[in-house]
Amino acid sequence: MADGPLLARLHFGREDAERDSTEGLLLRGGFLPNAAYRAALSGRKMLIIGRKGSGKSAVCMHLMADSEGYYAGRVLVTPDEAAGEEIRRFELQGLPGDSAKALIWRYVFAVHAARHLVAHASAHGKKQPDSVKALARFLKQNGEAGGGERLVDRLAQGARGLQTSLSLEAFGLKAGLDLAQAPSEGAQAARQLDVVEGGVARAFADLGCDGAHGPFLVMVDQLEQVWSAEADSISMVIGLLLAAKHGAGLYGRSVRFLLFLRADIYDSLSFGEGDKYRGDELRIAWTEQALGDLALARARASAGVEVSGERLWREVFPRVVDGEETPSYLFRRCLPRPRDAIQFLNLCQETAWLINGRERITEGDVLQAGRQFSAWKLKDLSLEYLVAHPFLKNLFPLFQNNGYVVTRTALGTRFEAAAESLRALFPAYASALTLPGIVDVLYGVGFLGVRRGNDVVFVGDDDLPVQPHETEFHVHPCFRAALGATNAVDLRRFEPYEAFQLETRVAQTGGANSVFDRGDRLVGELERSCHSVLAQTGRAVGLAQDARDEISQRVTHVLNEARGLAMDGEDQLFVAAHYFDGLAAQLLASGLGEGAGGAGGVARRLEDEARRLRRVAGGSYGSSGSSAGP
Repeated sequence: MADGPLLARLHFGREDAERDSTEGLLLRGGFLPNAAYRAALSGRKMLIIGRKGSGKSAVCMHLMADSEGYYAGRVLVTPDEAAGEEIRRFELQGLPGDSAKALIWRYVFAVHAARHLVAHASAHGKKQPDSVKALARFLKQNGEAGGGERLVDRLAQGARGLQTSLSLEAFGLKAGLDLAQAPSEGAQAARQLDVVEGGVARAFADLGCDGAHGPFLVMVDQLEQVWSAEADSISMVIGLLLAAKHGAGLYGRSVRFLLFLRADIYDSLSFGEGDKYRGDELRIAWTEQALGDLALARARASAGVEVSGERLWREVFPRVVDGEETPSYLFRRCLPRPRDAIQFLNLCQETAWLINGRERITEGDVLQAGRQFSAWKLKDLSLEYLVAHPFLKNLFPLFQNNGYVVTRTALGTRFEAAAESLRALFPAYASALTLPGIVDVLYGVGFLGVRRGNDVVFVGDDDLPVQPHETEFHVHPCFRAALGATNAVDLRRFEPYEAFQLETRVAQTGGANSVFDRGDRLVGELERSCHSVLAQTGRAVGLAQDARDEISQRVTHVLNEARGLAMDGEDQLFVAAHYFDGLAAQLLASGLGEGAGGAGGVARRLEDEARRLRRVAGGSYGSSGSSAGP
């Protein structure tokens, strides 16, 4: 075990699975088997879908390691830009784009399977079947026998063969294969590919691979590196889905396909066969509890000692931050994915140990790290969706230095002021730059949540999109610090009026007793008004709990200040009345419910109490009587 404090040894790993598998913690106890991993391992699911940073590649890297030797063989296909361009521009006369690109993917899969079979045949301890020998000849004749060339070279080779003719003599067929009779280039390519795939399937059957051992695993990851929102990119991904489903049906249990797709890419697809993939889908979802378990696993792996949850969250980290249990505070301010959690945890450790020179993390360290983390995530969000929503960054100013609770009406007012310039900057996206359009986008990327009943729902919590009748939205806690939107409602803080020192007041009035008597009575009236407003706020069930808490905090501050300032009773009543009027105006402007159960009811109570306080202080504007409620 290394010397020094635990905090110095603590590290939560690398943000990307590729580095985390080589120099991080992914393969050293820092991987948390989840539903996606179990589904992939069991073969129940073929499509692993998740947001950027949700752990898709971590599952992929762990399966590639295959420490238990379950798979007969494994191959990982990760297209770079050159390979992606080769697929995107592949076309066949007589076939639509999706079908043509499915053929090039099928060719890649067949070649990988053929290579595997040629190398794997000896493991069965029998004479090599003729079908395997035929695959070896096919690979050699078509320049596919080597194992070191780049994917782009293999794709280029396959594209030339499918667009002209493959060498099929290994399967007992002449190069022509009577292809001159094929009605189109696409039909010719499909016939050639059927011959190759038939040869692969026959070799699997002759070796008896199906059920005798684990399958050959083919995985495709990091398509986002070559993705664009253009039609040929969409066809590239649809073609991949079609090819994988075709291969799964053709090769049976001998080959397993796993496609790791980013959720925004998969959700943008629209094709006739889409409903046939529902049973193959598994979407990665993370809860606060699961992120906490991951943090603990990685703390143990990096420290090299047993670290309990009690030690991590009570001794290394502070027990609470801003009145909230630390794990909840941290993981509520992340988007629910491992990459964000790892970044935030590492930033807390670095802030305490490297920057501030401490041996444990303090509440101040977490708050300091949180401000930096929020700025990172706001920038990262716009980059994550730069292809699909290039205007996203330009929407963030609509929420700066405001409350993080915003109504559809208030957002509409802000948006209309910026709409013309946004459409001028992004004319190709003018149809999306409407109020319903930006609400859908901001909800879809996780920036906004929608209030449903007493809960605030973010994407991933509920499959239901934002409905037209839903009017209240909340900025995700991850982005609030960067936007300066740390309060639910942007309400001005009460600043008490202290014009005179105590002794000056006593000298002017000729004695303290009478001042204290009147001051006590006036402060009692102010307390009565504060309690009346607090009671109305508590009954305002149309307001989100965060907004009610914000109002209650502001009014409670008035109450606390009043109790210590009895000598300035009249002045305080006038100042409080003015503050109540301002608070009412802000609430009405917020649009957070105009009825008695929303901001409107609280605003009216504030206005009533402001009038009453002026009358009590001797500044009545007319009517008499009390407006105080229960």
